[in-house]
Amino acid sequence: MKRDTVTMNDVARLAGVSTMTVSNVISNRVRVSDKAKARVLEAIRTSGYQVNPSARALKSGRSGVIGLAVPQVRNPYFGMLADLLIEAAEPYGYRVAIEQTRGVADGEAAAIAQSRTLQLDGLILSAVELNPLEPPPPTRGYPIVMLGEQDIGDRFDHIILPNETGTAAATEHLLDRGCRRVAIVTGPDLDRLTVVTRRYNGYRAALERRGIRPDSDLRIVLESLSPQGGRMAGRQIAEAGLGIDGLVAITDTIAIGLMRGLRDRGVRVPEDIRVVGFDGIPASELSIPSLSTIAIDHRWTAAKALDLILARITDPALPPNQYTAPFEMVARESTV
Repeated sequence: MKRDTVTMNDVARLAGVSTMTVSNVISNRVRVSDKAKARVLEAIRTSGYQVNPSARALKSGRSGVIGLAVPQVRNPYFGMLADLLIEAAEPYGYRVAIEQTRGVADGEAAAIAQSRTLQLDGLILSAVELNPLEPPPPTRGYPIVMLGEQDIGDRFDHIILPNETGTAAATEHLLDRGCRRVAIVTGPDLDRLTVVTRRYNGYRAALERRGIRPDSDLRIVLESLSPQGGRMAGRQIAEAGLGIDGLVAITDTIAIGLMRGLRDRGVRVPEDIRVVGFDGIPASELSIPSLSTIAIDHRWTAAKALDLILARITDPALPPNQYTAPFEMVARESTV
């Protein structure tokens, strides 16, 4: 059937549900069972049904656009997240507008203010520097879902990554592979709660559970949290003579840089040093060697963020909740 002729009735027939159920899934007004929702979304995808945003906006007074504010658009992790969120929002007839905050508090506060000025229906914000101890920007009645590691209390719906448990799993994987000098390659500043702090805490906890005292020499602090910073660190590790035989990197992109830097100095991965990343970005599977990683369920994260923002658009008074994304420790060539 042609895309421009598909109706809500057609979707209902394909999914084996009522037209009202299809309407409820699209509008997210009424709770629909997960099974029925999955059938409706699959029928929308296969039939090519298109929600008419203009008609819905006139009827509901909403724009049909959700904001996504991230620290860096060029970062592969956030690019992947944006792609998955756009894909998840499409069946509901929503568009996604992307804003870059550069990971600074002023940029994050401006993203909140700008999303309201532009009359976006809600905002999904990956917060890095927004201070939980300071009064938040004016948000009363405005739908916001937070992503990130900041402890924001009970002010917003919040999705965090499994930072401690994931990094602990990566560390234990290296120990199980026979590594005895496992280092973590990370960022500075352990004085406040950030992704750096949380992942370092997971690394420490895994060592202590195995009766290993954390060694300050094995905390490798990067000058830049980037692939280039990882490459420089890889060269330095190769030249330092610390006897390191396992590396936990704070992100996949840094891990890929590390492997390049080690190779620059003739150190082999995994024969000489095993390496594990964190995130599970697509590039981790394509690197040489392919990168073992803590693979986050990014599709779950995007779908959960969308569910939360749509529910809050419908009912801004809903009590906020916190969720942790699922993960899997994926072993590849960099640790075999």
